[in-house]
Amino acid sequence: MELDPYILVDSHEAWYACLERMRPEPRVALDIEANSLYAYRERVCLIQASIPGADFIIDPLADFRLDGLGELLADPAVEKVFHASEYDLILLRREFDWQVNNLFDTMWAARVMGHKNMGLAGFLRELFGVEASKKHQKANWAKRPLTEEQLQYAQMDTAYLFALRDHLEEELQARGLVAEALEIFENATHVAVPNRTFDPEAFWSVRGVRDLRPREQAVLRALFIWRDGEAARRDLPPFKVLNNEVLIALAKAMPETLEELEAVPRFPSRLTGRIGKKVLAAVHKGRSAPHPKPRERKRPPTDPAVVDRYERLLEWRKQRARNRDVESDVIMSRDAIWNIAHLNPGSLESLGAIDSIGPHRLELHGESILEELREEQQG
Repeated sequence: MELDPYILVDSHEAWYACLERMRPEPRVALDIEANSLYAYRERVCLIQASIPGADFIIDPLADFRLDGLGELLADPAVEKVFHASEYDLILLRREFDWQVNNLFDTMWAARVMGHKNMGLAGFLRELFGVEASKKHQKANWAKRPLTEEQLQYAQMDTAYLFALRDHLEEELQARGLVAEALEIFENATHVAVPNRTFDPEAFWSVRGVRDLRPREQAVLRALFIWRDGEAARRDLPPFKVLNNEVLIALAKAMPETLEELEAVPRFPSRLTGRIGKKVLAAVHKGRSAPHPKPRERKRPPTDPAVVDRYERLLEWRKQRARNRDVESDVIMSRDAIWNIAHLNPGSLESLGAIDSIGPHRLELHGESILEELREEQQG
């Protein structure tokens, strides 16, 4: 399958022409490229959009507004086709406050049917004999100008999505799974945008922190805070300033001089001139800081019956997934399981009142869930 040349959208005039072509279409295939490996706070760097007969590569970093795109994404009459949509939907909500309605996620469609290889490249190779290069998976999509090779790579992410979507829908129809997939697609549009506020106490999540002595933990905390500030200042992901393994090594060694710093295992000596004095200052600050107190771990509910119901329902979910040869979250999300355990519904009506379940899953699993809850009560 040979592709027509893509259409680059990098001006107001080009965007207006693109929008006019997309508006009458009943469906649009979409993908997002971001720069999460290269920035302190990632941003949308490229939007690929395909309609029958045209593949658009939209540059949101160019000097024009994407007027009308938010309305198109929200329009329930237009189907939006993504592959693995969660991260893209979060970025669109976070950066533009756009809501996507009427989603068809080809990755979720594949998961509902128990496919094991769910990468887009694998599907393109298996179904269409198309080899998709992975060369630019980790490219810096914020860097301009983009190369011709990058733009052709980006085009591949949406150019075949309609064909993949239609193939998977036929398979869903044949196996009677369309309603279940549609309910999952609907749930997937309700994304929760993670809180990006820096938390200095998140250093407790660094692997190896609890093996350190209290003084070393104080040094690690100081380094963790310094690293975030340095990353923000230089607009880099924190791990590109120093990774967690280096922070742990520095906390153990607590160097006081540049010579001692260069002797720390895993510390890149080439960075001594750039950040050496700042690292030593953070170590010094940590050495004189109060010993940090570990965070209180989140405690389970005081009612042990809720915990027992939750664990029993997780086991019920695992068994149902095993019987269908799918992942457990295809059957039901952990949030839904928790809500059921907490509310302990006694009827289909009260079970159906839990928003995270949905009418199709209620029909599919409702009686089985209630039976599981009754057995728990009798036991």
